[in-house]
Amino acid sequence: MRVAAIQMTSTPDKRANLAEAHRLLIDALNRDAELVAFPENFSILTDDGAQYLKEAETLRGMTVETLQEWAAEYDIWIMGGSIPLKSKTHPKKVTNTSLLISPEGAIKARYDKIHLFDVQLSGDRTYKESKQVTPGNKPVVAKTPFGKVGLSVCYDLRFPELYRELSEQGADMIFIPSAFTAFTGKAHWDVLTRARAIENQAYIIAPAQTGSPYPGRVTHGHTRIIDPWGRVIAERFAGPGMIWADINYNEMKRIRTELPALKHRKL
Repeated sequence: MRVAAIQMTSTPDKRANLAEAHRLLIDALNRDAELVAFPENFSILTDDGAQYLKEAETLRGMTVETLQEWAAEYDIWIMGGSIPLKSKTHPKKVTNTSLLISPEGAIKARYDKIHLFDVQLSGDRTYKESKQVTPGNKPVVAKTPFGKVGLSVCYDLRFPELYRELSEQGADMIFIPSAFTAFTGKAHWDVLTRARAIENQAYIIAPAQTGSPYPGRVTHGHTRIIDPWGRVIAERFAGPGMIWADINYNEMKRIRTELPALKHRKL
């Protein structure tokens, strides 16, 4: 199976972001991609909390329906990065939600980001995602014709227990749509994404935000696809664009057979 991962510099302008997403989707289709994955907050990336809440949609909103139309029109699978959806339990908050959509335009899986980005970095850089976002509480693995797919989003990457749960549920491919800051990305993106692939002997698909979405924030980029041996088989360092790779499950099975690491012994 050929998978493409999209790298974007999303902004507070949703319609412009969707137009850019479509342009990059066409690039992926021209490479014969069968599954296309977008980054975290691909439809809107803003530091204006009020706008973020105002722009939140439902599953019948413009962004979700656009993704469904693309999937059906082009006969492809789409992993919709993440988008803000209105929370049913907290009227003044959203969920940071990743959707897996089939070529029929059906939503096959929904994952609400569990680990929210609440941090105080050096230089008075503070991020508190929980001000607008309510966390999910359930790991998600979806059955597809090309194997089992595990879903996660950005800051989840720092919590290996989530990925162990996904692998124990049989995940062959794990998505990590992200908007890592340049500061943390430079230090940890490479080692953590490769570690998740090695530990769980699964393909990692990590589409990312790049550049500056708004004044005061710079994202890391480095969209990548990693094989179960921890090899980066495709990467885009900076700038909007697309990467692709062919997924070889025979190679994955060989690695899992020769170096079994998925059966965890309870201590």
